[in-house]
Amino acid sequence: MAEDIVVPVDRVAEAMAETRAIGRRHDLVALCFGHAGDGNLHSTFLVSPEDDDEIRRAEAAVEDLFDLAIRLGGSVSGEHGIGLLKRGQLEKQWGARPVSLHAEIKRVFDPKNLLNPGKKLASPPASGEPAPIAVRASPRPG
Repeated sequence: MAEDIVVPVDRVAEAMAETRAIGRRHDLVALCFGHAGDGNLHSTFLVSPEDDDEIRRAEAAVEDLFDLAIRLGGSVSGEHGIGLLKRGQLEKQWGARPVSLHAEIKRVFDPKNLLNPGKKLASPPASGEPAPIAVRASPRPG
């Protein structure tokens, strides 16, 4: 189970060591590779796809990994985005109010929720709801 996180460059070694420690806590083999020069790490917990217990422990390890990235001043996503797999993680990183504002902005520009529905935010903006932020075009002259 692989995830990408990003941390400040001067914390890369710490993030790699703590990723391995997370693996040990969850009784999983853990490794990191990636783009250390800019702090992007691909942290991986090795699991057997047939072992539900290993998968459950890896999912818990990934949550710890996201907490680690935030604690070190980084982000839950280095380069692969939030999408479906990390949906709901932004609130850990940003807090409730910025995520709410993000959802409001999405409703303004995508009121029918056609663009990447259900991705990134914990729950997709409700279709058909009026946007709480009004965006009006300036009247055209003449």
